[in-house]
Amino acid sequence: MTGSMIGATPQLVPGAIDTPKAIHRFGGHMGGTRTADWGTFYVTGGGSGIGRHLAGLLAARGAAVAVFDRRVPADVRHEIESARSHVAQPVHTAEVDVCDAEALAGAVAEAVGVIGPPRLAINSAGVSINDRFAEARREDFERTVAVNLFGSRNFAAAVLPHMGPGARLGLISSLAGITGGYTYSGYAASKAGVIGLARALRLEYAPEHIGVSVICPPEIMTPMVRQYDATMHPATRALKDVAGTLPIDAACREMLDGLARGRFTVIPGAKARRAALMTRLLPERVTISGGRPHRRTSAERCRVNPRATITPGLSVRRRSSFDHGR
Repeated sequence: MTGSMIGATPQLVPGAIDTPKAIHRFGGHMGGTRTADWGTFYVTGGGSGIGRHLAGLLAARGAAVAVFDRRVPADVRHEIESARSHVAQPVHTAEVDVCDAEALAGAVAEAVGVIGPPRLAINSAGVSINDRFAEARREDFERTVAVNLFGSRNFAAAVLPHMGPGARLGLISSLAGITGGYTYSGYAASKAGVIGLARALRLEYAPEHIGVSVICPPEIMTPMVRQYDATMHPATRALKDVAGTLPIDAACREMLDGLARGRFTVIPGAKARRAALMTRLLPERVTISGGRPHRRTSAERCRVNPRATITPGLSVRRRSSFDHGR
């Protein structure tokens, strides 16, 4: 396969971004547009949580909306319709699982016929099944990756053929995809994969002037997160406190602002952005002791001790599952 040959000379196609000068011609935003022309909005996981709120915000801004989820309750559709800036705006819903690539592609094609091709498309469907790696089940790890990473792939594959110049695809990852997280092995791994996928898509679709962004929010207060909070491990809670928790409306508005500015990486919340920067610049300086994150001393960094990061009092197993997109 040509695409996997190591050392092969890449074949440049007309319009490809292959030089710094070409990148500059796009204003530093590969495939980006500084103008948010979002007359049609597609979102997965729109039955609840982040996806539901985004659908309401875009409907209020005048967009025709297509909502995809395994289940879209009647009250959700009514809520989105009530948010519309005028009654003529269509709201289309489809009950489909992002893990079913063929069904999702069919549902997207149907939506295109009803409301038109997407100008903004966001994959918000996601799931988290949290446990310490030693106690975690392989099946839960695989399901997390299937929904979060393969689901992102399936949505991208479904919408990108219908998107034109100036349109934008947003994949919701997580701050955990950058920082990791205690009891988050499957979730963090899947969300890191979403970031990698978005990086590749950004490069590949830049010649077509289609923007691609990855959204990495910290904890956002949704009903599912409130339920998860009751069983959260103390070490997980301590790490989340570093990045902060955002109300859903503020978080979603900041996401849309970042997308409108053509940013590739969108991290809502100042504390979350600081946590991401600290992880990138000083990853070895952050650990867990006594249930609280702290900066390691020089002596601690020189001492290899597997017990130094988590105290025995935090070894109690706490398992929880939630779905941030629904």
